Amino acid sequence: MEQNQKTDLFERTPIPRAVAQLTIPTILSSLVMVIYNMADTYFVGMVNDPIQNAAVALASPVLLAFNAVNNLFGVGSSSMMSRALGRRDYETVRRSSAFGFYCSLICGIVFSMLCLTFKGPLLVLLGADANTGAATGEYLHWTVICGAAPAILNVVLAYMVRSEGAAFHASVGTMSGCILNIILDPVFILPWGFNMGAAGAGLATFLSNCVACMYFFVLLYTKRKTTFVCVMPHKFSLEKAIVLGICGVGIPASIQNLLNVTGMTILNNFTSSYGANAVAAMGISQKLNMVPMQVALGFSQGIMPLISYNYASGNIKRMKEGLLFVAKIMLPSIAAVALLYYLGAGSLIGAFMKNDQIIAYGSRFLRGFCLGLPFICMDFLAVGVFQAIGMGKAALLFAVLRKIALEIPALYVLNYFFPLYGLAYAQFTAEFVLAMAAVMMLWRIFGKLQK
Repeated sequence: MEQNQKTDLFERTPIPRAVAQLTIPTILSSLVMVIYNMADTYFVGMVNDPIQNAAVALASPVLLAFNAVNNLFGVGSSSMMSRALGRRDYETVRRSSAFGFYCSLICGIVFSMLCLTFKGPLLVLLGADANTGAATGEYLHWTVICGAAPAILNVVLAYMVRSEGAAFHASVGTMSGCILNIILDPVFILPWGFNMGAAGAGLATFLSNCVACMYFFVLLYTKRKTTFVCVMPHKFSLEKAIVLGICGVGIPASIQNLLNVTGMTILNNFTSSYGANAVAAMGISQKLNMVPMQVALGFSQGIMPLISYNYASGNIKRMKEGLLFVAKIMLPSIAAVALLYYLGAGSLIGAFMKNDQIIAYGSRFLRGFCLGLPFICMDFLAVGVFQAIGMGKAALLFAVLRKIALEIPALYVLNYFFPLYGLAYAQFTAEFVLAMAAVMMLWRIFGKLQK
């Protein structure tokens, strides 16, 4: 019965209802994740110590690097699983999920060991100095050295559960950890609690990710007779078709994220030369910019199982209808948020820290970031389609264009001609070009599929 309901969702449920069922939980979980990331910044900001706030901002590239593993085994496995479901190849679904799970676990442990061994050089690479180094190191202790494995498994398991249409359960698992993190943050960070500052934010993140992982383990155990997501060791194998199928999509997605981390590290290094206030302001602006970006990402990730399934089953008409429906909703919504950000930038930054210099820096940063938001929607949609149908090379091409060819060079050029403030406009420069490329690529893909 439950399997028939999954098939109905992908094959027969009206597009608006199917899209809503897949994307709304995904968007909500993405928003809760952003809110919990912002909670770290907000509660650390209440300590009114720019060094503590700068520590959270400087450590963020390492946490983003987790997404390289999340994308490799989460995006790669979920795409492989959804396409196998469309072909009714259920054994491949089980083996793909086992491969993704155990590889993610191993990578999480390796992450922790590397951070522990090379902590000193890593802090220098992130842009930490004598003032911010200690606080940044304490934050990394809990989030990476202790917490890499649960942080990665939490996200990868959500991808896998979502791949067979269970977006609600995927979102509940993610949100349970996020909500717990928001509750624990003030307890560990603020003076009336344990007064740990940035380290307290890291400890809260570690504990919340452990709880989220436990939810998914309990879910998979209770649904073991009806779900195709499998983490049993005997299903793990290095079968060539599975490894190549997952890595063909996952590696480009992972490289895309590593390039994002590279871009953020360069941005933070440029910003750190202007002092802790500038770093704190940049961190707050980036967190605010993440809200609409995560909404757009939630749309593109939520629609992926529908795209993958109908692509594999040959229903190109339904695949196209789903994508167009999402685009008509997402683009106007994100454009409205961008306008709100531009007009209310100062008030939004001031909600995090009552510091005139940080508000002045942050409002100009946020206005630069928000200009790229409407264009990034098309980029996310195009990359989501590439990943869903197994076009890993096209996704990699977009990643290289965005960072290496456009955004990173723009950081150097804009910072040279418009010191500090020009940094926030590099994203807009890249996304404007990529949005046009995305429309052309999608037009060609659907033209070929329909023929």
